Amino acid sequence: MEKLPVVKMFTDGACSGNPGPGGWAALLVKDGARKTLHGAEGHTTNNRMEMTAVLMGLRALKAPCAVTIFSDSQYVVKGMTEWLAGWVRKGWKNSQGKAVENRDLWEELMEAVKPHKVRWEWVKGHDGHPENELVDGLAVAAIAEWRKSKK
Repeated sequence: MEKLPVVKMFTDGACSGNPGPGGWAALLVKDGARKTLHGAEGHTTNNRMEMTAVLMGLRALKAPCAVTIFSDSQYVVKGMTEWLAGWVRKGWKNSQGKAVENRDLWEELMEAVKPHKVRWEWVKGHDGHPENELVDGLAVAAIAEWRKSKK
């Protein structure tokens, strides 16, 4: 059996107002090489930006990998590890019987993880975790870049 390349992915999303302009960022680390990605949207939510960061990071992988995804978003980590199967089983309804928010991104994430062996790790945000601080800064900077481009 072929050994998969090992990648660590650090992700974060930010929003200025919720909803409001939002930014996302991902840091991919493989064999010591580091690659950052970031972007912004004009009207979004923090949860959507957290999800987009993971999605864009996964889409940047060119081949199947063993990926550990570090996120400070309980929504993303629990969504992917605890809640998703139930939502699908219940026809995309949550525990209150309401439509699951951000279904479009959950479905995209379900597809994006398929080729990979993924492990999810929650990290406490703004707690001195260097990679989490880096992606947080990039996500916030992406909002500032977006605002500047609209002037």
